[in-house]
Amino acid sequence: MAAAPAHAALFEDDEARRAILEVRQRVEAQRLQVTEELSKSGEENAQLRRSLLDLQTQIEALRTELARMRGQDEQLTRELAESQRRQKDMALAVEERMRKFEPSKVSMDGREFTAEPAEQRDFDAALAVFRKGEFPAAQAAFADFLKRYPQSGFKPTALFWLGNAQYANRDYRGAITNFRALLAQAPDHGRAPEAVLSIANCQIELKDNAGARKTLDDLVKAYPQSEAAVAAKERLARLR
Repeated sequence: MAAAPAHAALFEDDEARRAILEVRQRVEAQRLQVTEELSKSGEENAQLRRSLLDLQTQIEALRTELARMRGQDEQLTRELAESQRRQKDMALAVEERMRKFEPSKVSMDGREFTAEPAEQRDFDAALAVFRKGEFPAAQAAFADFLKRYPQSGFKPTALFWLGNAQYANRDYRGAITNFRALLAQAPDHGRAPEAVLSIANCQIELKDNAGARKTLDDLVKAYPQSEAAVAAKERLARLR
């Protein structure tokens, strides 16, 4: 009867060892599972880090491309603005060139008319010569102008200044002819009263006082409100 406890104790030891072994196996299994999970998690983390790194690289590449595109946009904007400026300058230049060849409106001595650019230029040049006191050259310039532009709106005024140049050159008869041509063509011209007074001056220089008195009387009657009429009355008083 004494061996029963020993057998029971041995049985209990076996049970304990099995229990311990099972616990160890479960622990080992759990450790392996944890290790596997950690390994798997590490791989996933590594994959995630690689993905994040790739994504960051792509973002940097996109930033670089965006900066490049912005630079291109800015360059294109500058080039477009410069192109538009050049186009505008060219259009203005063409318009300016065209204007040099197009007739323009002129207002002179109370009259308005259109004149070609060359016509305006030549008239201005002849008048500039007269104003310098170069009367022989002015006479030639206005005579040439009238030959080249016989239908010009400047014609009455050109006749007036041609007559004045002739008067200064003591060509009194030639001056009278041109002053009368002005009056025949445009009796209401702004220079008409002065032209009549100038005819009287030429007649006085030619010692034709009777003709001068008649011309001055005609001036006072035809243009009574003009400054030339005032001067005519004064000269009439001296001639009588």
